[in-house]
Amino acid sequence: MASQQIDVNPKSAKPDVPEDVKDAIRTLIRWAGDDPEREGLIETPKRVARAWKEYCEGYAEDPAYHLSRIFHEVGGYDEIVMLNDIPFQSHCEHHMAPIVGKAHIAYLPRDYVVGISKLARVLEAFARRLQVQERLTAQVADCIWDNLKPLGVAVVIEASHGCMTGRGVRTHGTIMRTSRMMGVFKRDEKSREEVLRLMGVK
Repeated sequence: MASQQIDVNPKSAKPDVPEDVKDAIRTLIRWAGDDPEREGLIETPKRVARAWKEYCEGYAEDPAYHLSRIFHEVGGYDEIVMLNDIPFQSHCEHHMAPIVGKAHIAYLPRDYVVGISKLARVLEAFARRLQVQERLTAQVADCIWDNLKPLGVAVVIEASHGCMTGRGVRTHGTIMRTSRMMGVFKRDEKSREEVLRLMGVK
């Protein structure tokens, strides 16, 4: 009986870590005041490197790809499409500290819609890069605007920044909010108020 070959999912395979990358992490551990050769830290450089490869996998992804499959048959639907409270995690480019929060994404379709999960995938693709929240907000909005050609786009992101909560002023519980309005949501005050109300944003 012939043996059956099993395909291995590339994403499940652990990437090789170059020695210079592991050396860099050992240097950081040593500089922080610990011994990279002690038992609990021997495998840490490899784990950290692989973790960062995963944190930043958005660099290898085209967010626009997720908006390439559209649906014209929407039964005449012409109201706001919205996804609220999408959780995400990113890392700030200034301190490489975590940015943890949620996003609200809405658009007013013109001729077609996209699968609702694709909005979350666009956010994830941009979030898995070194970021600043302002740019992340703009990138998500611009991607939807450029690829879906809607009448309006609204993106609001609320997040806590590790560079403030874990260091520096250490302001635990502080939330940063950014928004980007495009099209009708930018031009028309009533439309903007409606979409913000639906998002639960005051």
